[in-house]
Amino acid sequence: MITMLEKPKKIALPRTRPDLTPAAETPEPVVETRDLHLFYGACEALLGISMKFYRNQVTALIGPSGCGKSTLLRCLNRMNDLIDDVRVTGSILLDGREVNDPSLDVIELRRRVGMVFQRAVPFPKSIYENVAYGLRIAGVGNRRTLDEAVEKSLRRAALWDEVKDRLNESALGFSGGQHQRLCIARAIAVDPEVILMDEPCSALDPRSTTRIEDLIVELRRRYTIIIVTHNMQQAARVSDYTGFLYEGALIEFGPTKELFTAPKKKETEDYITGRFG
Repeated sequence: MITMLEKPKKIALPRTRPDLTPAAETPEPVVETRDLHLFYGACEALLGISMKFYRNQVTALIGPSGCGKSTLLRCLNRMNDLIDDVRVTGSILLDGREVNDPSLDVIELRRRVGMVFQRAVPFPKSIYENVAYGLRIAGVGNRRTLDEAVEKSLRRAALWDEVKDRLNESALGFSGGQHQRLCIARAIAVDPEVILMDEPCSALDPRSTTRIEDLIVELRRRYTIIIVTHNMQQAARVSDYTGFLYEGALIEFGPTKELFTAPKKKETEDYITGRFG
């Protein structure tokens, strides 16, 4: 595990994402893992994961509970650094830069690779300040800049029309689906390149789930999205690529349509047909 005993010199990550790139026929990888292993103490939770996450595509990670999906997701922006006794080996590349380089600026990494958690937790602040929070932390204080960023982010999160007349009201009065869209707006306000979503619809009703799924499909035009989901129908609806994990190993990865209609591995077929999981 990377130690924080010495304060390393920070390295800026390269920034190559265009402002708007439609899905390409042959997409390029933005994030890549190579022989990635993760240990909680002596327990190995990820067993040599090698896969690519493509630009402006949605990649779903599926598999039974405890298979390593969320652990893998948290590796991509080093959220596992916050857990004691974690050790990572192998390589994670973001636009060709090693994510686990000790000299990398982790705050900048987490701005570039934003995260939306399973449980939407808005800050006890106004709607406006929830969205502007990351920008203020980054030192943005110009009111006009903040106003423009808040409006743009809320529009992209399909929330602007619902809240534009009450931006100074508390965000705590939202419904569950609105909370999740607010958290998405908060994540995209700092202009990330990649958005990680850990079970973003698991606590939502069907109507709210549909809105979030529609939003994911729309956001892929601007962002690379990686989503963990237990819902295979959801993975089939929103993702371009799917990876199936089982007991810490990547069993199969490929275009979603192919993986769901003609899986190459028996374990994948057994899982998607409900024989286990």
